[in-house]
Order: sequence, then structure tokens, then C-alpha cells
Amino acid sequence: MAEIKAEPAQRHTLAIPMADDSAQKPNKTQRVASLDIFRGLTVALMILVDDAGGEWPVIGHAPWHGCNLADFVMPFFLFIVGMAIPLALKRIPGKGKAIQKVGFRTLKLLFWGLLLQGGYSHAPDKLTYGVDMKMIRFCGILQRIAFAYLVVALAEIFLKDAQPKDVSAGHFSVFRLYCWHWLVGACILIMYLALLYGTYVPDWQFTVQNKDSADYGKVFTVACNVRGKLDPPCNAVGYIDREVLGINHMYQRPAWRRSRACTVNSPYEGPFKDAAPSWCHAPFEPEGILSSISAVLSTIIGVHFGHVLVHLKGHSERLRQWIMMGIALLILGIVLHFTAIPLNKQLYTFSYVCVTSGAAALVFSAIYILVDIWDLKLVFLPLKWIGMNAMLVYVMAAEGIFAGFINGWYYQDPHNTLVYWIQKHIFIGVWHSRRVGILLYVIFAEILFWAIIAGILHRSGIYWKL
Repeated sequence: MAEIKAEPAQRHTLAIPMADDSAQKPNKTQRVASLDIFRGLTVALMILVDDAGGEWPVIGHAPWHGCNLADFVMPFFLFIVGMAIPLALKRIPGKGKAIQKVGFRTLKLLFWGLLLQGGYSHAPDKLTYGVDMKMIRFCGILQRIAFAYLVVALAEIFLKDAQPKDVSAGHFSVFRLYCWHWLVGACILIMYLALLYGTYVPDWQFTVQNKDSADYGKVFTVACNVRGKLDPPCNAVGYIDREVLGINHMYQRPAWRRSRACTVNSPYEGPFKDAAPSWCHAPFEPEGILSSISAVLSTIIGVHFGHVLVHLKGHSERLRQWIMMGIALLILGIVLHFTAIPLNKQLYTFSYVCVTSGAAALVFSAIYILVDIWDLKLVFLPLKWIGMNAMLVYVMAAEGIFAGFINGWYYQDPHNTLVYWIQKHIFIGVWHSRRVGILLYVIFAEILFWAIIAGILHRSGIYWKL
């Protein structure tokens, strides 16, 4: 189980539960503040796109091909998880103890992932809990993080003895030092591409399980009989998930429901077109099996940045490595998008890995310059506090547990709650716009509110540790 611990103020746990401690500078006396801030920024982005994306679809997930703001959140998480792995494992003496810690942390991540996204929690809008085991969702954000963390951390542990002890001079020294890690990444990429383009996808059927739908209980057939397609109904990612997980255990409201082929209000959610294809009604798992295999690549790239942080001592040396690699990944991803492999978060295509990892590299480098070199820490304090207690903010805000608790106290009608009153009278009513009001509510009543709470807990030395 997760635990809330009060600890001395000088020692902090890593809030996205990948390691016991966040990164430190080479002298091991201070934290690298940019790691906390980047983690906090990612959690804040998740809250923003989840709670305001319905009113602002430009920041929500792209319905299929493409890359909106929300589509950077998951790769940013995996990237920062990767950066933390070498910084944490170097502090654990002995291979056996390291494996034990990695395995136990993976199990805790899986538990919380199933609890929060498996369907048991209905927060914040429904005042009920529990899930029909025939419909439980097996995959989710924390489950994907757990899988990527397990694979990459174990690779880091077992390949440690296969590498030289020192870094020689030269720009590619860190690449040479960890060449086995890149070989693992190449094998993962080959496996993913082989399955994505080589798997035969037959016709398939499904029954609409949404009781609020006019088509509830109706059986639809989707015609495929193809191989190597990347369209919504007939790709190998969805086929493997249907075969392994079962169609009832997948995400029931995929982003493709907002595509032009499905809804009259695209890119907003809305009623389906009369001539909408049958697959618009079907579930799809955006954190499924094959796409999670590809997602490991984002973590491997993050591990490389962690290795640079550990082995290279000078700011200019680190930034040269990070920025050049970030630009190279961005260029490669954009070229692939316009020539061979489109950007797609739900399939986690290789072009998507490159673009989002390159963006993560450049964003982190910018934060590193502003915070760890120019010492502009005060401006980023709210994000730093969130990053220090990221798991708490993720559960309470991004997953709506705190808002669900507040909604449990209402007057006469379940919609007469403090949350709805604040939204309506303080934000929407003042600005006379639901879109602007909801956006400001998310920024000030959620992100800033939880930043202050995290700051108070930080002053008390309290952190959620997994």
C-alpha cells in the first residue's frame, strides 16, 4: 500500500513513484530542482487537459492522427520516470535489493492504477463506487508507467555489469557507455513495428455496453480483413487488445468518438452522425498492450538523459547532449510523420515517440537553464511543490478523488455542491463564458490550489511515497 510519511525537510521522496529520491547534483548535497519542476509541470498539464479539454478540444487528445497538448502528457511522464531510474538505482546497494524494490514498486503502481482507472472509482461526478468485474478496465496511465518502469529498471540493473566504469571524452561517450540499453530499445522497436505492420486483422464484432446509449445492447460488425493499416477500426493495436484483454475490459470512451467520421460536433463530443461507421460505438484502449511496448522507448530515452546527468558534470556538456538529441528527435519524428508513420498517441507510433521525446528534452533543457543555471527557482515554486508531491496531486486532482468527496456533500440536489457553486458563480458567472470560466477554474481552483496544499505539506516534510 502507499503510505503518507512525515520526513525531515532535507529528504524528499519522488512523487511519481519511480524511485525513492529525486535527482541530485553531482555533489549529492542538493536536488536538481528542474526535475521536480518538470514533474510538477507534467502533472499540472494533465489536470488542465483532463478538466478543461472538453471545453477546449484544441488542448485535448487528438481524435486519431495528430498531436495536441494532451498528447504530450504521457510521454513526459515516461521521460521523467526514465531520468529518475539511474539516479535512484545507483543509491541501492546490491542487485537483489534493487530488484526487490523495483518489483514491489511496480505492484503498488498496478494496484493504484486498477483502483483509480479500472472503474472502481466513479469520482468526481458519480457518488458511487465499485466495478463489475466483467467490465473492469485492465490498462491505464499508472499501469503503463509500471510496465515501462519495470522493463527499463530491470534492464538498468542487469546490464550494469556489461558496461565500462568510466566515460571517455567525446560527444558520443555516453552512448558508447550504454550501448546495450540502446540495443534493448532497438529490439523493442523492431518487435513493435513487426506486430503493427505484420499482424492480420480479421472482421470483428462488439455489443454496445453503454446503458445511456440509444444503441445499448446492439451488435455491430466491423469489416477489416487487412494487414498493416493504421486507421481506427483495423489496426493491430486494437486487435491485440481485443484478443488478449477482451473487448469489455477496454476503454469505453476513446478519443476517436470526436472524429469527423463519427460526430456532428467534431472535435467536440456530441451525438453520432446518422451515417457514422460502426466502429465509432466501439471501445479502444489507448494504454493497451502493443502501444505500451512502444511506450517503453520514451522511458529509455529518458534514461539516457539521466545517464548524462550522472556522468557529465558541467552544465554546458549536459545541455549540449540534451539539446542536440532533442532537436534530432524532433526532426526525425516530423519527417516520419509527413513521409511514412503518422503521429498517433493511441497507437504510440515511432514518429510520436520521437516528437514527444524531443519536446520533453527541449522543455527539460529550458527548465534546467532557467532554474539550475540562472537560479530562477522562485517563479516555479508552485510547480516544484506539485512535483515533490506529484502522486498526491495526481490522485486527488487529476483523478478527481477530492472533488468527488466534496460533491458528496450537497443540498437537496446532487448538483448543488460547493464544486458546482464555485464553477458557476465565481468563474463562469463572472466571465459570462463557460469555456473561459472552466479554464480559469482549472488553473486557479485546481492547479494553484493543489500547488499551495503541496507547498504546505512540503514545509511539514510530508510526502506520498510509493
